[in-house]
Amino acid sequence: MLDISKKIKTLRTAKASAILKLKPETIELINENKIPKGNPLEVAKVAAIQAAKNTSSIIPYCHPLPVDYVGVEFKLEEDEIVVFTTVKAIYKTGVEMEALTAVSVAVLTLYDMMKMLDETMQIKEIKLLEKSGGKSDFVTSYDRKITSAVLVMSDSIFAGKKSDESGKMIVERLKKEGLEVMDYKIIPDDVEMIKSELKKYSDEMKLDLVVTTGGTGFSPRDCTPEAMKQIIEREVPGIPEAARAYGQERTPYSMLSRAVAGIRKQTLIVNLPGSKKGVIESLDALFPAILHSFKMMEGGGH
Repeated sequence: MLDISKKIKTLRTAKASAILKLKPETIELINENKIPKGNPLEVAKVAAIQAAKNTSSIIPYCHPLPVDYVGVEFKLEEDEIVVFTTVKAIYKTGVEMEALTAVSVAVLTLYDMMKMLDETMQIKEIKLLEKSGGKSDFVTSYDRKITSAVLVMSDSIFAGKKSDESGKMIVERLKKEGLEVMDYKIIPDDVEMIKSELKKYSDEMKLDLVVTTGGTGFSPRDCTPEAMKQIIEREVPGIPEAARAYGQERTPYSMLSRAVAGIRKQTLIVNLPGSKKGVIESLDALFPAILHSFKMMEGGGH
């Protein structure tokens, strides 16, 4: 199985269809409720629901997931039955296999219940109609480069006693996401220096995004949130909340982050923890959805 532990949970939806070709006389028997084994549509609906919920037991590489909804519909034509299934789940991976398995089992059940009456039946055109959900649905495209900077706050790194890893990881991730990194700097845990650098990025360089790392914990010198609150014009609490919620599912220490996010002029500033693990998890939680912020700040709304 693929490792999906880094993925975020989103609403996943998939729709599938299948066609069962059969004699017009068999269709008439269904309409008249004269199928010896009972109502095939009702049984096929239950079978489809059961199949969707048990897909991971049938398809080896499918992940077990919490199915929130299974819908089954039938459309009876002159010489065919079209089956439609819809599956929804709030989870880390898609539900297209659940929808396809459900529709396949539905037509197989119909076939089984009527095979003694119609030897001409054919199952055909099992296909995925649509799917949605996942990070790819939340990628925002731009006709320009999004500019950014990375600011590292650490007394020990600034003094040369430690090497910076978290800041460099952020730089690489921003580049991977298609952002242009205009500056990368290391400064000590000093409120006035932090304020000065953040103001420069916003007021002078007019960057779109500034990501900081360090100074968000409980240590006596941790002062990044305090500096942030003095210079931002609008706080964006949902960003650090999302990062903490994502991290809390992976470590009980995520709740101890005091990170803040906010906007100054047209610059979004986001605090991340100082640890490598905290940085990786926060970036996984925030990208690519955070990039939609700039469309909003430009007046594009949601």
